[in-house]
Amino acid sequence: MATRARIKVASIDIGRVNQICKDIRDIAEKTGVDFRGPIPLPTKRMKVSTRKSPSGEGKATWEKYELRVHKRLIDLGADERTLRMVMRVPIPEGLSIEIEMVDN
Repeated sequence: MATRARIKVASIDIGRVNQICKDIRDIAEKTGVDFRGPIPLPTKRMKVSTRKSPSGEGKATWEKYELRVHKRLIDLGADERTLRMVMRVPIPEGLSIEIEMVDN
């Protein structure tokens, strides 16, 4: 039974997510393992609305803020050499990576 590594990448900065996905793809092409992805997962949006006026006097004007969390999913063949190279990729601050071993 073949095993594979499922890598989940998440960040609020889409540039960092795309750069890490590109780095992992380059490693997979160099080592020749099976590679699928990056599969874009739904973007999580967190919205907050606050009143501009702190005292409640004046107009009822609102400020709206939104935080987006971008996610990608990558499947790699579970080659020991490839996984070691993926573990050595420098991870920028604010980026979350989760690696899970999955049986086919």
